[in-house]
This record gives sequence, C-alpha cells and structure tokens, in this order.
Amino acid sequence: MAVRIEQLVTSGTFSLDGGTWEVDNNIWIVGDDHEVIVIDAAHDARAIAAVVGRRRVRAIVCTHGHDDHINTAPALADLTDAPVLLHLDDRLLWKLTHPDRNPDGYLSDMRRLTVADTELKVLHTPGHTPGAISLHAPDLATVFTGDTLFAGGPGATGRSYSHFPTIIRSIRDRLLTMPPDTVVHTGHGESTTVGTEAPDFDEWVARGY
Repeated sequence: MAVRIEQLVTSGTFSLDGGTWEVDNNIWIVGDDHEVIVIDAAHDARAIAAVVGRRRVRAIVCTHGHDDHINTAPALADLTDAPVLLHLDDRLLWKLTHPDRNPDGYLSDMRRLTVADTELKVLHTPGHTPGAISLHAPDLATVFTGDTLFAGGPGATGRSYSHFPTIIRSIRDRLLTMPPDTVVHTGHGESTTVGTEAPDFDEWVARGY
C-alpha cells in the first residue's frame, strides 16, 4: 500500500515559565498498512495507539521539547515498543517534563528516517526552542514543521529558550527554500504551503513575531 499521512488532534495543556494554557495539538502519523512514524505524541497515548492499530511504530519523533509535544511520548513508547527521538539541544526541556526518563535517541541535522520506503529528512530549525526540528518528506511534497512555521507566521518566541532572529533564519534558510507547493503540516492549527507563506516573510521580520 502507498504511504499516507494521517492526522489526529488531541487536547490538553502547555505549561512553561509559570503559565498554563489550553491547547489542541496535531499528531501526524506517516506510513502505510504495516509501519508508521508518529510525529509529536501529545496528551493521549491511547488515542494515538488506536489510530496506529497493529502497525509497527518505527519511531516517535518529537519536533521539540515543549511539554505539549512530548507529554505522552513515554507512555506511547511503552504501548508500542517504539523509540522516542528528540534533538539533543532540547534535552533540558525534556527533563522539565520527564526528569526520570531519557529519550531513546537523539536527532541531528540531516539525519534520515525511513518508513514505508519513504525518506524523512531531519532539519534542525531552532528558534522556537534550541532543538526544534522539521521533518521534510520530499517524495510527499510535505514538511512537518512542529511549532517553527504556522499558517500566518513563525512560532512563538516570547518564552524561555526561544529566540526570534533564530527562528527567522531557520524559516528563511531551511523551509522557504523548498518548492512553493510543499505542504506545511504544523504542530497546531491548519496546514498551509510554502508558497502561501513565503510572500509574508518580510512582514514577519518587520513586526518581530
């Protein structure tokens, strides 16, 4: 069967710097009838496992270390016997949520993950967090950007461990260089395309968020 992308939305909270907010998170499941990669295990491990079904989970990939993107990763790993992967630069954020458990492996820029004969390339896209990554699937004309790029602009950079000039460089150099028809699947909210977002880049820089 051909590789496909499935979306699940789960709800919970995001906490950082003493504040807590209600959020809806996108979980992306990439694969076929036999194996998948789960991108961002948020809030409800059993709901994610139900979508996965009997398929093998090759990896649980965390786009960054904020708690709403990793809070159920260990539970999902226990349910599916899959490794949890995170960029090394977000290990401190991981420890805020899971002080007694480490990720099973660390991601690095340009690492390649394969599922259902489809390659996903890790792009280090810091700014929202130091270890934020995007996953580019050229054969699917798709990039999974976590909280780096949304429909309407960059991810938030007003809290600890974030930096606006850095996220702008990541978006300019790593994401907006992709073909305009590349679909952008985000960590929250609606999907978009590179071609839709690119014309507004200078406006984002000018406004500072």
